[in-house]
Amino acid sequence: MAVGLDHPDFTQLAEDVKRLPSKPDNDRLLKLYAHFKQATVGDNQTDEPGVFDLTGKAKWNAWHELRGMSQEDATVGYIEVAKRTIAKHS
Repeated sequence: MAVGLDHPDFTQLAEDVKRLPSKPDNDRLLKLYAHFKQATVGDNQTDEPGVFDLTGKAKWNAWHELRGMSQEDATVGYIEVAKRTIAKHS
């Protein structure tokens, strides 16, 4: 199975999510971000942001929680979350 940006549905949904007429809530955005990063990069190997970088910290934590998930599973997860998000916000 193609993973991340090599998967045609993944790529199309990533573009569709960017064009939503209304912004999803932060929890949904963090799920999308974490699955996208895990699918395209793999495990989070970056340093944890400082305590004053609240947005960076939330994104880092969301991605870090998926540590150990395969890129294939993260691709499937992203596709599922993106489809639900698009259905709700279109």
